Amino acid sequence: MRLVFIYGPPAVGKLTVARRLAAMTGFKIFHNHASLDFVNTVFPFGTPTFSRLVVKFRMEMLEAAAKEGIDVIFTSAYVMGDKLGPTLRLIRSIEKHGGKVCFVRLYCDRAELMRRVRGRSRLGYNKIRAPKELERLLAKGDFFAAMPIGGMSIDNTDVSPGDAARMIVRHYGIETRRRAKAR
Repeated sequence: MRLVFIYGPPAVGKLTVARRLAAMTGFKIFHNHASLDFVNTVFPFGTPTFSRLVVKFRMEMLEAAAKEGIDVIFTSAYVMGDKLGPTLRLIRSIEKHGGKVCFVRLYCDRAELMRRVRGRSRLGYNKIRAPKELERLLAKGDFFAAMPIGGMSIDNTDVSPGDAARMIVRHYGIETRRRAKAR
């Protein structure tokens, strides 16, 4: 099992890149808002119970995928200074079942982020969709920072989602559907 863990600030294009990567590789997508929006149906965002359940459901889902050998792309945000405990537990859990975690940091310039936050692709989820709302969130911490656990970084300011997906495939040596069919 391979887990491609794509992270970066809101509106950077994590889900869009994940969709291109999934189309190329056949990996499943576990989108950040699948767990956030699910738990938020009962518990207010940011409360202790909300946070505990989000971590629990993500861990259980991804550990089950590792046990079953299902390749997954997971999207999330990271803020410099966030506790890495859940991420480190996730890595151990995936590796315990013979899996590998491949970290990908996406970032772009701030002006492009403000343009993207208004995009139609953000509809249908409880995502930030206004530049002022995004500015308020970004003022709370460094969402552009790299996690101190390695991986690759892609400045996708002027890189298409498809090109970013191809960069991930090359960097991590992931087989695409086209290469698999050629065998």
